[in-house]
Amino acid sequence: MNHRGFITLLSVVIVGAITLTIVLSLSFLATSTAKNTTVLVQSNQAQALANACAEYALDLIRQTPIYVGTSNLTLSTGTCSATVTNTGGSTRQVVSTGNVGSVLRKVKIIVSAITPRLTLSSWREVADF
Repeated sequence: MNHRGFITLLSVVIVGAITLTIVLSLSFLATSTAKNTTVLVQSNQAQALANACAEYALDLIRQTPIYVGTSNLTLSTGTCSATVTNTGGSTRQVVSTGNVGSVLRKVKIIVSAITPRLTLSSWREVADF
C-alpha cells in the first residue's frame, strides 16, 4: 500500500477545506460589512431629512407665527414630515421624522419664543415622541 500518496491526498483535502472555510468567512464578512455600510448611509440620510423637515417647519413658524400643522417633504433620498403643535402662548413643539429605506430618525424641538425672534430651548434626536 502506498502511504505516501494517501498522506498527500489527505493533506490536499485538509488544506482545501481550510482554504474553503477562510474564503467563505471572508465572503460573509464582506457581505455583512456592505449591509452595515448601507444602513449607516441610510441612517445619516434619514437624520438629514428629519433635520430638513424640522428647519422647514421652523421657517413656517417664522413666516406665520400662529402656524400649527403637519408638513411633508419628498426628496430623492427619502421622505420626511414635521408637525408643529402649540404648547401654549408663544411656545411650540416641533416633531420631525426622516425616513430612508427601513431607517427612521426622529427629532424633537422645543420653541420657547416666537417674537421678537424665534428662540429654541432644545433640539435633540429622540427614540420616540
